[in-house]
Amino acid sequence: MLRITLEEGPGTTTVALAGRLAGPWVDELARSWGGLIATRNAGSIRFCLDGVTFIDDAGRALLRTIHSCGASLAGAGCMTRAIVEEITRVVRSR
Repeated sequence: MLRITLEEGPGTTTVALAGRLAGPWVDELARSWGGLIATRNAGSIRFCLDGVTFIDDAGRALLRTIHSCGASLAGAGCMTRAIVEEITRVVRSR
């Protein structure tokens, strides 16, 4: 299960994720992402991964796409920090 919570702020939307970013939940996040960028600049969107407990390969690929579009990624736990670092490093080096 994946919980997706939107928090609107002045000029910023934070998308807080909690649970597993795997399997059908990757598709659910992709649909949510599509809706977000239809009405907002991707650079104004921040993904908070603090509550994520697992990310499969498809979830990593989606996060990589989201980041390459301009959204920021943040995570506090060891696993999520490492994944965010890996994704942002790969995108920056292209």
